[in-house]
Amino acid sequence: MPAQNANTRSTAWPVAAAGMLTVCVSAAIYAVGRLHHPDYTFSLFGSDPIPVKSLLATIALGLAALQVLLALWMYRKLPLTGSPPSAVSLAHRAVGFGAFALTVPVALHCLIVYGVHFTSVRVTIHSIAGCLLYGAFSAKVLLVHSRRLPGWALPAAGASLALLIGVLWYTSALWYYNGFHLPG
Repeated sequence: MPAQNANTRSTAWPVAAAGMLTVCVSAAIYAVGRLHHPDYTFSLFGSDPIPVKSLLATIALGLAALQVLLALWMYRKLPLTGSPPSAVSLAHRAVGFGAFALTVPVALHCLIVYGVHFTSVRVTIHSIAGCLLYGAFSAKVLLVHSRRLPGWALPAAGASLALLIGVLWYTSALWYYNGFHLPG
């Protein structure tokens, strides 16, 4: 029993560290967003940034979905695909980098122009999900480089990222595409 208990502790540390990193990065972004005075004149995307941001968010969502499919293939959880070629792992990393890279200018624009607000349920969910996205991303990078993880940790981190991108897309791009209203 003591050997199993020591093994559980050794795999718990990377997960605990990833959780703490998520909290710290998310809290830092939240604090900046709450303390920052919004600058409604700033724009990375011209005079009407919402269409460009919505397009980038939609592409990021598509890449996140592809990322999940590639991960399922790598873990041999995708039916009828067989053993993945080595290029799947490289594609998974490249697609993940692309999805992350597309979110950075969008998030930077949101943080500078709006900050973190709680003016409505949609804006509250969007603000919190935006803070959590980069905390979760930091945690996943940490977990990827850890050699001692429980089998569920990396898939959970990846699924969390995909879910957060979906929530952010739903509360922003879909809201825009649906005439500034959420479906329902």
